Amino acid sequence: MKLVNVTNSHSRLVKQQLENTDASLVKVFTAGNTTVIYTEAPLHNEIVIVNNKRRVHPEEVEEIKNHFLAKIPSELYSEEDITILEDSEFIEISIPKALPVE
Repeated sequence: MKLVNVTNSHSRLVKQQLENTDASLVKVFTAGNTTVIYTEAPLHNEIVIVNNKRRVHPEEVEEIKNHFLAKIPSELYSEEDITILEDSEFIEISIPKALPVE
């Protein structure tokens, strides 16, 4: 699956996310009919996957999750803390940031 960065085509969505949430970074990607919204915030990262034409397959969810986890340093998250919420209209992957060890 190839994710194409289409953030510039979704400026209204990006602006709303930055103004109304704790997000510090918002990027929008597409893979055919599947839209992926990736956000970074101080305490967590979120991945929202939407496909209005069909159900998103579990393999796609796993591939998208792994794509973004590969870009996050492994010491910043714990695999067992990641949660996946599946709804009829979207899938949300929440990646809490690990607290620094002192």
